Amino acid sequence: MLEYEIYMEKALVHAGIAYDAGQFPVGCVIVQDDEVIASGARAGTAGDLTFFSEIDHAEIRALKSLEAWEGEFRPEKATLFCTMEPCLMCFSAIVLSGIKTIVYAYEDVMGGGTGVDLTSLPKLYQAAGVRVIPHVLREKSLDLFYNFFNKEANLYWKDSLLEAYTLAQKQ
Repeated sequence: MLEYEIYMEKALVHAGIAYDAGQFPVGCVIVQDDEVIASGARAGTAGDLTFFSEIDHAEIRALKSLEAWEGEFRPEKATLFCTMEPCLMCFSAIVLSGIKTIVYAYEDVMGGGTGVDLTSLPKLYQAAGVRVIPHVLREKSLDLFYNFFNKEANLYWKDSLLEAYTLAQKQ
């Protein structure tokens, strides 16, 4: 479990970078053979936007950054660490990438996708064999989300189930 915490700390660094930029504080790293080979932070959620990007998730950005990695990607040996439970879009992308282990910190009560029953889906997904490990450094991640939702300037998911759930965690 200590190894999981070491890499989740690295994901939390990326979440902190997103937070400091006014973005939704999600960070992600992909690890293979004890090396961070890709990373990403949430984007597209800062400021008074008329449209928030629902594509620029930390997991998608980390998967995309794999393209720049010079080594041989062996997805069955890779682990993805994320500060928030991947949504259905990200979970599907992770499954399709072949990564077999997902570790996350804070549960997404509004849109988490890791609880989907893969056996009820088409064969491509049924055979994925993905292992999910929740709640690694949950409190540290929760602190970032709590602080995010307490800033008036942050409008992303304002007045949502996720905001209410997160704020209630610290009362």
